[in-house]
Amino acid sequence: MKYLNVSGYPLWSFEWTNNGQAVLLLHGGLSNTDSFADVMVAPLQDSFYLYAYDRAGHGRSADQPGSFHFDFQRDEAIAFIAEVIKEPVHLVGYSDGANIALMVAITRPDLVKSIVSIAANFSADGIVELPVFDPAGISDEERTEYALMSPDAPETLAIKNAKMHEIWKVEPNIDIAEIAQISVPTLVMAGDDDVVKHSHSIELYEALPLGQLAIVPGTSHGLVKEKPEFVTALIKSFLSDQSYPMTRQPIRRTNPA
Repeated sequence: MKYLNVSGYPLWSFEWTNNGQAVLLLHGGLSNTDSFADVMVAPLQDSFYLYAYDRAGHGRSADQPGSFHFDFQRDEAIAFIAEVIKEPVHLVGYSDGANIALMVAITRPDLVKSIVSIAANFSADGIVELPVFDPAGISDEERTEYALMSPDAPETLAIKNAKMHEIWKVEPNIDIAEIAQISVPTLVMAGDDDVVKHSHSIELYEALPLGQLAIVPGTSHGLVKEKPEFVTALIKSFLSDQSYPMTRQPIRRTNPA
């Protein structure tokens, strides 16, 4: 764990070394790598070379002008892959991190081998109506953690939350036709009680030429932590075997051979 200079500013970065293929973990919005890695790393690090970083304005990485907008975060991810990993990667993204993964694959397909998209919404209308942000809803525990972790001033926590909630009303805004151009294997995952609409997750899956779909039973938007063993087993299986699925009774898939 250390700061790396990416795109001209420091990002708090992680690396779990292994001889396996490179996998980049992309955490959720208003979160940080620690909250994602505590579930993902142990099941995957023996098989893959894992990387991660706290996005600008998140975790231990300082805020930058415009850093909460998705185009900024897409470009930041592209820079991290190009400047730090320096080879095509498998992307495992959760929530906003999954949105970013899709955007990276559209913009720089040469950098992406596959995608695990966990609870993504490719457009703002893909999620149920969110409650109005209330600073009073930030717990003392969250404020303490932020003060200890973030290089930004403690009072910026509420400012960032308010800003992100406003952005979520209109972003991301990825055209479904662009998603249809993603040509790498992509696993679409969501909880059966997710904040992402079921119809939206299915639309994403059906648009992807090499899509696979997993709706995890008995889970919400927090599926990664609610059923970690199940979720990570699906991810590890997908990353380990990316051959075209050959099912016994194909309906939406055909044998490409």
